[in-house]
Amino acid sequence: MTEQERQQQRNNTAPHWGVSLAVIVIGAFMVILDSSIVNIAVPTLMDVFQVSTENVQWVVTIYMLTLGVIVPVSGWLGDKLGYKKLYIYALVIFTIASALCGLAWNFYVLIAARVLQAVGGGLIMPSALAMIFRLVPRNRQGTAMGIWGMAVLVAPALGPTIGGYLVEYVNWRLIFFINIPIGILGYFIAGVILPEFEMQPAGPFDTVGFLSSAVGLFSLIFALAKGESWGWTSQPIILLFYVSIVSLAIFVYNELTVEYPMLELRIFRYGVYTASRLVNIIIMVSLYSQVFYLPLYLQNIRGLGAMETGFLLMPGALATGIVMFISGRIYDRIGALYLSLAGIFVLAYTSYLLSHLNVYTAPETVVKWVILRGIGMGLVSMPAQTAGMAVIPKRYVGHASAASNVIQRVSASFGLAVLTSFLTGRVAFHQSMYRSEITPWSPVAANLFSGFGALDTTAVKLEAAKYLQAIVFQKAFTRGVDELFLYTSFLCVLGLVPAMFLRRRQPR
Repeated sequence: MTEQERQQQRNNTAPHWGVSLAVIVIGAFMVILDSSIVNIAVPTLMDVFQVSTENVQWVVTIYMLTLGVIVPVSGWLGDKLGYKKLYIYALVIFTIASALCGLAWNFYVLIAARVLQAVGGGLIMPSALAMIFRLVPRNRQGTAMGIWGMAVLVAPALGPTIGGYLVEYVNWRLIFFINIPIGILGYFIAGVILPEFEMQPAGPFDTVGFLSSAVGLFSLIFALAKGESWGWTSQPIILLFYVSIVSLAIFVYNELTVEYPMLELRIFRYGVYTASRLVNIIIMVSLYSQVFYLPLYLQNIRGLGAMETGFLLMPGALATGIVMFISGRIYDRIGALYLSLAGIFVLAYTSYLLSHLNVYTAPETVVKWVILRGIGMGLVSMPAQTAGMAVIPKRYVGHASAASNVIQRVSASFGLAVLTSFLTGRVAFHQSMYRSEITPWSPVAANLFSGFGALDTTAVKLEAAKYLQAIVFQKAFTRGVDELFLYTSFLCVLGLVPAMFLRRRQPR
């Protein structure tokens, strides 16, 4: 490290970095809270704007697609503008877009406002993470990331509950208006509290890199989002994958050869950073297996409502936040290796436990497993993320943060697409197996109808067969969810390999 870099580090790592960290967390909390709240409001938006299920999904899909386009450019913008300015500008954009979403008078206005909201949100997250690693001394980065992680994971825990209450008992527009006071508060406090960060030599804007990454990531995320409904072998999906592969290949070649790349890909030569990203991919897939499919089991099989499901899953998210803070303090002493290995083992074990769900599993049992799973998530997610970012030189921290966010978005979309396809296929398989045994004249049905006596008619048998078909779906869906969690358990075990490359202690 040069004397100039040491001086800059002393300037940025003020003794009261905790206050600045709290300001940074405000924006991240707002962005993540909004995402989890909007997801639960999708059925209501469908009724309000009189649109189909396929169309209303654009409220979520367009946000993800825009993030894929805007996040890669955040590293260049941070170097060009300075991360304080970029963070404040992003807060303003997100807050204004939230107001427009709440005021939307038709569906197209809502979609346009969601695009603008994703622009702000896509710049807030990587700029916030980059500021943390520029602001906090290396020997305290574990603690800082533990605090960051608590806020990041408490937001999705509160989102479904707050969103469910606002949508059901107040007004759906408040799920967007709730961001306005948070954004205004964050804007004024950030302007006063956050220190100025040195602007790096960004060079001219990399137009080829931006266009190739935008087309590639847009095509990839869109294909992953629509693959299940359009068919993975359909011509549009194959074309999207082809465009994505070609565009991303151009992007990689351009970034490795151009003088001023938009996103510095040479950060992947740091082995610990690359290993941490591989661990993060597995964590994201494991997380989404619980976030999306456990609520489906609780609502479709156990008959719980949205708010009841949110309350059942909340202890797990809170456990993750608490353990992340504790593991952050431990990380500053022993590094990431043992924490990550322990966390991955717990995730694998709890995924195996969840593979034993059945139609009679008590909600209390599910809560215990979810809490244990939250502990595992808290043990591995923060240390792996921090260890990877800690080895990156400060001049590349913004690029590493942007790359981490891109990988997280793509791995989330990829994991969701793969798991959904897997679950759909296994449910269909088990339904066909069970249905072959259930007909009005099968031995199973005959045993059911034997006590009907005078009511033993064809019409009664057909009605009873419909009831049996509903039972078939419940059993088939539960078996599919069980196999999905077993699949996730094996995937978590594979995560032990890249985790072995994480450092035992913090680098000096």
